[in-house]
Amino acid sequence: MLLDDVLEEFILNCRIRKLSKKTIVSYCNANKALFQFLKSEYGITKLEKVNKVCMKAYIEHLIEKDLKESYVNAQIRNFRAFFKYCEDEGYIIVNPVNRIRWQKEEMPIIETFTDAEVMRMMHYYKGNRYMQARNRLILAILFDTGLRCHELCDLRVGDIRETYLHIRGKGKKVRHVPISDILRKYMLQYERARRPFIKSKSTEYSEFYLLSQKAKPLSEPTIWRIVHNVGRTVNVRPQIRCSPHTCRHYYAQKLLQNHVDLYSVSKLLGHSNLQITRRYLQSMDDNAFFEMNSDSSPLSTLAAGIVVHKRKGQE
Repeated sequence: MLLDDVLEEFILNCRIRKLSKKTIVSYCNANKALFQFLKSEYGITKLEKVNKVCMKAYIEHLIEKDLKESYVNAQIRNFRAFFKYCEDEGYIIVNPVNRIRWQKEEMPIIETFTDAEVMRMMHYYKGNRYMQARNRLILAILFDTGLRCHELCDLRVGDIRETYLHIRGKGKKVRHVPISDILRKYMLQYERARRPFIKSKSTEYSEFYLLSQKAKPLSEPTIWRIVHNVGRTVNVRPQIRCSPHTCRHYYAQKLLQNHVDLYSVSKLLGHSNLQITRRYLQSMDDNAFFEMNSDSSPLSTLAAGIVVHKRKGQE
């Protein structure tokens, strides 16, 4: 069977499974690049001719291009998905990717915003006009809930509950994220501005909670642009990437610093397993980690207990 023909079938199956467009594009591009290498280096165009030797050669080819380990591992995941489908369909007996080892990834320090930078960003948009209230709320939701960019774009009016947001996350997984009092305040300000805005527009998208200036659903590039522009305007440190995902990093690390347990943080972020969440803890810089544990010293806790005990005795 020709590799290109099987890939076309695999991609169709991905659409039937309703995988995200981003995932499908990643599967398609990665495997097409692999097929091009197999054809030029080994003359292989058929599925049954692919073996672990040529697969390892392609991985080595990627490594020699000085690509990051995380990128190489992402490509391996894409290959695994394709060849697992071929194996399940009975097109191959031996999966050539099964013995391909993952690259050991270096654990980077995730640098995020400081509290002072977040405060400056939150105070940037002033006033009660629609765009000002909307942009202020976008920042508040990102910092106070850790939503992914596409989750924020997809937020509907019906998803706003009294005490929580109903979020449709990755892989169609649903989770609930609490609404704090401060976030509720920004939501009320936005909703007051939203009502006359909706009345003045003839829109078929009123079900979406956040709308563009033309009363259409927000796009991810728009949210990226808002965060980036505000961050640079209020002089966020140049080494910090001013993006929605950095807001998510800030949210996760603040929860951990506030002693929220790892399982709860994972659930709030919508992670599929604790290992993903653990990266936030492992990659915190020393100062943040020391601050997080400064009030957890056994002797300090013991001393505080002695003081409390003495006060009770004096009473």
